[in-house]
Amino acid sequence: MRTLLFTYGLPLLSALVAGALIGLEREWRGRAAGFRTHILVCLSSTLLMLASTSQGAWMFSVLPGQEVIADPTRMAHGILTGIGFLCAGVIFRAGFSIHGLTTAASLWTVSALGILFGAGLFWLGWAGALLTLAVLAALKLISRSVPERTVVDVEVRWARDARDTARAVETALTVGDTGLKRTRLKLTEDGQICRQSWRLTVRSRDLAALAERIRSVPGVTGFDLAPRDD
Repeated sequence: MRTLLFTYGLPLLSALVAGALIGLEREWRGRAAGFRTHILVCLSSTLLMLASTSQGAWMFSVLPGQEVIADPTRMAHGILTGIGFLCAGVIFRAGFSIHGLTTAASLWTVSALGILFGAGLFWLGWAGALLTLAVLAALKLISRSVPERTVVDVEVRWARDARDTARAVETALTVGDTGLKRTRLKLTEDGQICRQSWRLTVRSRDLAALAERIRSVPGVTGFDLAPRDD
């Protein structure tokens, strides 16, 4: 019983706790994959790895004179490949911005941690779990003391015959930012509406002021601000 507890109980408990800690951080930040998802990913990876390392207990018949050679690394490769499809599900596009990359990376990481626990590499697994928490939580706290700047995708629409609007919009966008970059120009509604897109970097607290400057430009019929956030 003690051997079974150490062989199976300790890896499963480690996977449960590590997945819960990392998932709790994602849940707290309101991400698509949170507490339960991270636990299940880490736990399932550990279960599959334990099954792979215990192939001697599998119920199947071997041909006379033949023996089965287990290769747990093949299971690890399969787990990480399969988790890639799950990670793709939490990445989404909003306008020109991509969201969910950090959450996808955290899911892939807890899967790797589950593999380590299932293989009996507890010290390596817990070192990885603590470093992951440091990256997700501690570094986020540190970044708050640094002036936060956000990459924003901006799309502004105006009537085609409003000739001075484009120049006025760019003037409004360049206040406090020197890295303005045009990304595309498009005519819509039978060529009557111009849609111009830019990418710039601003301080997060200045987003409301940026929106107000764009709104006050004569001739603007609409605009979208899409801050990038993972």
